[in-house]
This record gives sequence, structure tokens and C-alpha cells, in this order.
Amino acid sequence: MITIKANLPCTQPPAWALLERKLFEIMNEAVYPFLEKYTREDGTLIWRDEWPNTRDGLDDFFESFVNWPLLYLLGGGDHLLELSHKEWEALTHQFANLGPRSPIVNEYERGYDQFHQSEGYIFFYFLCLADPTNPHLIEQARRFAGLFLNEDPNALNYDPEHKIIRAPHNGSEGPRWGYLAGDPPRYGYSPGMKQYGLPYHDVPGIETYDDLKDPDKAAQMGAVMQERMGKGDVANNLLVTGLITNAYLLTGDEKLRDWLLEYVDAWVERARANDGLLPDNVGLSGIVGEYMDGRWYGSAYGWSWPHGFHNISYAATVAANNAYLLTHDPSYLDMPRRQMDKIIGEGKMAKLEELEMSLRELSLAITGYTDDLTFVVPYRYNDSGWFDYQPMSLTHPVALWNVSMADEDKQRLELLREKSGYDWRHVVSFRNKGNEGHEAPWLCYLDGENPDYPAQMLSADFEQIARRLGQIRLDEKDVSQVHIHHWQNLNPVVTEALVQLTLGAPQVIYYGGMLLSRVRYFDADRNRPGLPADVAALVEKLEADRTVLTLVNLNPLESRSVIVQAGGLGEHQFASASYEVRTNDYPGAVGTYTAPPLETESQEMQIDAKHICVELPPATQITLDIVTERFVNAPAYAQNLEE
Repeated sequence: MITIKANLPCTQPPAWALLERKLFEIMNEAVYPFLEKYTREDGTLIWRDEWPNTRDGLDDFFESFVNWPLLYLLGGGDHLLELSHKEWEALTHQFANLGPRSPIVNEYERGYDQFHQSEGYIFFYFLCLADPTNPHLIEQARRFAGLFLNEDPNALNYDPEHKIIRAPHNGSEGPRWGYLAGDPPRYGYSPGMKQYGLPYHDVPGIETYDDLKDPDKAAQMGAVMQERMGKGDVANNLLVTGLITNAYLLTGDEKLRDWLLEYVDAWVERARANDGLLPDNVGLSGIVGEYMDGRWYGSAYGWSWPHGFHNISYAATVAANNAYLLTHDPSYLDMPRRQMDKIIGEGKMAKLEELEMSLRELSLAITGYTDDLTFVVPYRYNDSGWFDYQPMSLTHPVALWNVSMADEDKQRLELLREKSGYDWRHVVSFRNKGNEGHEAPWLCYLDGENPDYPAQMLSADFEQIARRLGQIRLDEKDVSQVHIHHWQNLNPVVTEALVQLTLGAPQVIYYGGMLLSRVRYFDADRNRPGLPADVAALVEKLEADRTVLTLVNLNPLESRSVIVQAGGLGEHQFASASYEVRTNDYPGAVGTYTAPPLETESQEMQIDAKHICVELPPATQITLDIVTERFVNAPAYAQNLEE
């Protein structure tokens, strides 16, 4: 392996480097008060001992620990991997043994929509990436993916003739027909769901959401939802490609790649036949709109309800990124592009206070509660046309640009900034469940116009960690009876700043995305993933063929060695690296008052590999300007670090 040795002294530790290491330090410890208050000794959550009559909720429990293995991957303590394994097994066991309605069968979700499954199983994907040689994880990953390859005769989820997943709700027991639990199934009034409105507006006698308080009308709506949403494929099922890709990256089994491409290609064709827009439903006979009177919209987690573009674009982006990752065929990226461009084309300028937005809280947090005119786009579509206007989340177009680095995808972002009406450089301290939303100021930093962003963003994440720890200390609720979102809203592990700054990537797409980053690290001395102790990293610039990375060893007593990998999955290649080296003596003669002025010269090293080792003597730093060839290697979780 090519080795580069730093020799520039770190005379004034950068604020961002000190803050970065402080985040690792406090999050390593922050998991303990969370565990002590909310889990039993065996790792199970302190909760009731019977599963309610619902299909919803399993994901929320796993989401409470979702980014713990990711923090380990970044350089968190060894205990995070041990605790992640413990919680994965404990929760799986706990929710497989809650009576006849238990949501887990054969270690996997009995049957629910992929939007929610993907939220919970991203914990599993991070764990597999953190420990890719673990036999049990490999066996589980193979078996879980096999549920959609019809390898389990009791779970025939896939129809290979029509290339569809047979139901919107699916899992370890195969298609879970229908959409709602209960007999008769009811879709009743819920304060939390009121902001999304009625699923359908053509049900006789039901004109407003409040009408669902009537049990008879709730049953009437439930019957319609069962008929229209209870069978056939939906665009939301494209998120299952995360499960398949995870197994492929662990095993390299080509049948998984073949299945994924067959399934994604079928949806690409359906979108092409619908003027580029993904239809959100396909009947069991393979016909779009079969249960929707021919409409391409209106099914479960589709264009009309509850989130529209939010769901559809995530599904399209995850599937396209996964297909591109496995083929290097850029045409797959056109699928999410068309969804984004369509709603941008329908956009308008408006004041947020005058709009009814289904995702209001997130929109206001991202924009900084601006009073100015702001560019908004419609997230949903029904018989009346486009509606539910709100600012376009940058998570979608940034995830696309991160993979493509294409001019057209950067221009889309520039257009959104020009029209936005708020300052993209401003860092708002907030955290949502996806641990995302600070893409705008990060992009400005990469463009060289937001130099204080690293320290500001790290400070914002510090605030969120401290805030959640404070909430944990003050929490006196009976946790056996709390809402299923309780624990995920208190999870003190916050990773957005670390992912952006150390890996050079937006936060992983929360709905089943893979870690598609510019770089990744391994501790060469301890032979484990992540940055070594005392080492801080900052990706300062990202271009299609260029990566600028600074590494700092904050320890003035000990050396550190870090292996830098090209890509989170080894999918990239380093061609060469330029960097400055010191040419004069340092620290200078004994008895002198100050160190001599630093004298440097540029050096260039040919690499032609996907790994380099950087040696960092005590209190040194180095900035590498790396020529990077992107998506030229086969991606995999397990990497040969001795190349």
C-alpha cells in the first residue's frame, strides 16, 4: 500500500478538528444514560409485553439505535459495535415474542410497507457494513433478501412474470394482503395524520378528515383503502433494493444483482410509459391503475397520500443509486431526475405562512422560518391536480448529485438556491429523524463561500446531543406506556456533521440507502473501521475527479496511522495525490523563543489504488489534493486493506 507521511506541524489546532473529536468523545458516553433509562439488562426496551392490533410501528424501535453502528464506522468506540449487535438481537427477539400478533416472524418483519421497513432495517445495513465477516449477519442478509427472490416457499413476495412485488405490505410471510388491521378494518381519525388529509376524496359521505371520527365512516374509508391499496405493486417497493444491495455487498452473489436490475428495469419502463413520472401502483395482472380506475396515482404511499414526492423520490433515488452502483450505468439516474424536474417545473413563489404544508415543521426548520417569498413545489397529485406546496427538500437532489457529480444535477441545485429566498449559508440547529437537512450550508462550504461551516455544524450537532441528554435526564414518563416514537426522539447519537465533514457525503438516505461517500477510514494500528483516536478529518472540496482532504493528529505525544479508502464501499480509485511537505527544520533549536518560519514544497505521489496509508506523527497535519476516479471498482463491504 502506498504510504504518505505527514510532516507539517499542527501548531494551532483548527477549531473544527477539536470540535470533531469532542463529538466522538461525548457520543461514545452518551449511549449509556440512554440505555440505563430505557432498556433492560438484556437490551430489550422497557415496553409493554403484547403487540397491539396494528401493522405499524416495528421500525420505530429499531430506529432508536439506527446510527450507533454508523458512529462506530466513523471512528466511535469499540463498545458501539458490541452494543449494536446486542440491540439488534435483543429487539429482534423481543418483537418476535409478543403474542400471536408479533410483528417479527423468522427474524424478519411479518409484513408491512417498505417505506417503514427501510427506516428500521437501515440499522441492519449499517451493522453489516461495520462487521461484514460476521457469519450470522451474512446468513440473515441472504435469507432476508431471499424473501423477495421467492427462496422461501412460505413467502412468495415476487411475481417474476409481471416483475412485480405482489402487495404493498410484504415480508417474511409473503404478501400481507390488505392495508389495515382489524375486523372490519377502519381508517379512523388520528391527530397525527390529520395534516395529510383524506386518503381518498370520492368516498360518499366523507368530505373532511374530521368525518373519520364517525366509526361507520372510518369503516367505509377502510374498506375502500383495503380494495385500492391492499394488493399489487407500488413504487414505494423500490426501497426493497436496499435490502437486496446490502446482501449483494456482503456476498457478491450475482443472482441478487440480476434480481435488482430486473425489478428496477420494470419500473423504469413504467415511468417511461408515463411521461417520465413513476406511476405509484400496478395491479396483479401487471396493469398500471388496475385498482384505481386507470389512474397512475392514488395507491399506498404514492403521489396522492400521505407524503407524495417525499416517498416517490426517495424510492426512485435509492433504487437508481443502487442500480448505478452495481452497473455504473448512468441512465438509471434519469429516473429520480424526472421526478424532481417535474415538480420543480410546477413550482411557484409563495410565503410559507400562507401555505398548508403536510411537512411544515421540517420545511420551516430548513428554511430558517423565513418571512420572504420562497420557491415551493407541489409534493402531491390527485384528481384535482398538483397540491401540497412546500419548499423542496434538498436531500433528494443532493443525494443524486453526490452520485452523479453531473453538471445538470449541480445546475438544478443552483436553480433551487437562486429561487429559494433564504440564505443557504445559515446553519439552523435542528435534528429530524433522518438526521439530515443541512445540505444547503454544506454545499456552500464545498463551493468555498461558507468557511465557518465545519465549526458551526459541529457546534449545532453538539447542541442537539446536549439537548437530548437533558431530555433523557428529565424524562419521568412510564416508558412501558409511551408512544412508539419516544426512544428515537431521544437517541443521543447524531451523525450528520461527521458524515458530511469526514466522509465527504450527505447523510445516508434514511429509507434504505447505502453509504455512498467519497472516502472512508480505517485505523491501521488497530485494524478496525473508522478514524483513529485523536485524528480529525475534513473533506474540503468535492469535484467529479477531485477530492481535497485534510487530516490532523491532535495528539502531541503519539503517532497515528490512518488508511483512507476511495469510496464508502471501495467503489472509487485514487489516481494520484498532491500535498505540501516541510523542507526546513522543526521545531527549531533548543533555547529559541519561537519556531522557525515554515518552509514547504509541493510533492505528488502516484497511487493507482483504492487505499492509501497516511502516517501522522505527533501533532502533524496534511492536506491531500487527490485525483479521484469514481465508480470504477466493484463495490463491497469487505475490503482488502493490504492491496
